[in-house]
Amino acid sequence: MLNWMAWTLPTAIFFAAIAGILLTMTILEVYRPCRERKGFLPLTTTRGDRLFISLLTSAFIHLTMLGATDLSIWVAFAISIVAMTIILRWG
Repeated sequence: MLNWMAWTLPTAIFFAAIAGILLTMTILEVYRPCRERKGFLPLTTTRGDRLFISLLTSAFIHLTMLGATDLSIWVAFAISIVAMTIILRWG
């Protein structure tokens, strides 16, 4: 039934990681509510705002790597993890 979908291991890991991050952020928000803060991003953000921005950044990194290079998707995944960590921590 789902033969039209081209699921690969990297794609499945990517979406599983997003689901895990969303679950973790939800649990964090319940037990440790966040407050707005100003980091290196040009606006005041909450933890959820930084997560959304980092997920968008990750999507753009993956699309750029797929469209502009012949590098493995694992390279985009590694760059995305680093970018997400930086945005979530210091953004």
